[in-house]
Amino acid sequence: MLGERIHAPQIASGDLLREAVRDNTPVGIQARSYMDKGSLVPDELVLKLIDARLDQPDAKSGFILDGFPRSVPQAEALAGMLKDRGERISKVVAINVPEDELVKRISGRRTCRNCNEMYHVVFDPPAKPGICNKCGGELYQREDDDEATVRHRLQVYNNATKPLLDYYGKAGLLSQVDGVGPSEEVLHRILAKIGDGAGAKAAS
Repeated sequence: MLGERIHAPQIASGDLLREAVRDNTPVGIQARSYMDKGSLVPDELVLKLIDARLDQPDAKSGFILDGFPRSVPQAEALAGMLKDRGERISKVVAINVPEDELVKRISGRRTCRNCNEMYHVVFDPPAKPGICNKCGGELYQREDDDEATVRHRLQVYNNATKPLLDYYGKAGLLSQVDGVGPSEEVLHRILAKIGDGAGAKAAS
């Protein structure tokens, strides 16, 4: 929704990693074991994917980074990557949601095996249980979306990603947004922080 509003592609590190795993690329093969356990994929693998994605034409006039960076070393590497391109991060948005709500949201996700369309058993269920509305494919729960793995991922977040709040806060780039409520409301909160129609580089 944010990408459509500010006319910028959403670059999600998780999507890039899952595509690499699905396509059985060298990066995907290495990343699979970390993702299945809910652990952070090593920086060198993630950075390779991000670097290649930023070189694509649709990212030249601005982009949204979703789920990246996830650690201070990644943020430092990103800054260098952008500096080499004559670019910079314009705003960092931290979307805050209570942990129990996050577990409910993520563990309820279901993904189509064919087209990767995503649903939620409570918030956005398919018309027919277990069947994708879009292509009729089978819906399944990703291994990294079960509750135990989600809670482990939250522990990893607290250890590795929370320090980014201080890192970007000291740089004067950080805005924090309440992520509870209808998606349209959360979108308006984000736009109020970054400016409706902003087209510069952004990370969340």
